[in-house]
Amino acid sequence: MLSNSSNPRPIDHLTGMLQSLRLDGIEYGRRHLDGSWAFSFPQKPHAYFHFVGGRACWLLTPGGEWLELLAGDAVLLPRGGAHALASEPDAIRQPFPQWQCRPLGEDVYDPSAMATGSNCLLFYGSMRFNLDSLHPLLGMMPEVMQAKELMRHEPATLQLLDAMACEMAANRVGACGIVARLADVLAAQIIRSWVEYGCAGASGWIAAVRHPQIGRALAAIHSHTEYDWTVEKLTDLIGVSRSGFAAKFSNVVGETPAQYIAQVRMHQARYWIVRDNARISVVSQRLGYESEASFSRAFKRVMGVPPSHYRSANAESAAVAIQFVRDGSALPGHLK
Repeated sequence: MLSNSSNPRPIDHLTGMLQSLRLDGIEYGRRHLDGSWAFSFPQKPHAYFHFVGGRACWLLTPGGEWLELLAGDAVLLPRGGAHALASEPDAIRQPFPQWQCRPLGEDVYDPSAMATGSNCLLFYGSMRFNLDSLHPLLGMMPEVMQAKELMRHEPATLQLLDAMACEMAANRVGACGIVARLADVLAAQIIRSWVEYGCAGASGWIAAVRHPQIGRALAAIHSHTEYDWTVEKLTDLIGVSRSGFAAKFSNVVGETPAQYIAQVRMHQARYWIVRDNARISVVSQRLGYESEASFSRAFKRVMGVPPSHYRSANAESAAVAIQFVRDGSALPGHLK
């Protein structure tokens, strides 16, 4: 763990920004589609990805724009925006039959059994990142990341998708964890290909990643969330003058360095509390706060509620789970 008195080594911008991005759950499968077809996908708190392995199809973006997806293309919707996929824009849409998904394990589902036809080979996935949609890293990303010709730029993509399908079909011990890790790689490949080849413009997230100074600063912030970053420490790390850095950061990112750092750290704190069930006192120490009270004030200022709110929610969820087990009922949220 990085101490507040040490300096992290410089790392690749994209690697640093995505280092904390992991998957907690995934739905994944493939479907062969013939003739005219169209499916709608609702807004959800998880990311979506699609890979087109056969005939071209169309994507209706959350903003209402139709984009053509050619064979070998992939798209990632990091904030899970409502969208549709269709053989042609005027095809009659129906909800994607997610209820047919087969549960393979906790938070891992397989819709592969729905395969029919052979014209358009569509790989579908829904990823649950360990960061919520309000996290500044996901908040900076566009609604849609289209990785054009992903197969050409990432030739191992098809083998990766096949490996995911094989793990699901075999249903061996540890398959769920392996599928999630493979999906980690797939998501990173889509994002990397989009950064390198998919963007003609240089605004928003892509501008932040490509900017030589801001990109390094963001990589450092995201790869070492426990470090007590300040403008002075960031400028010392990346070797630039402090004059104008804060203004340049605000112009590219949309927030001051202090605001962005605070959000990243408090979202990390929330993750520890919710996912790891960490005590508030432990979290405040990990982030370098002198007292639990000062950490709680900072947390509420950024998140809108005190950290105890999430501790209470955890306790309530655990109580519900215990009661369901005692009653002999299935836990809520599991697909049947």
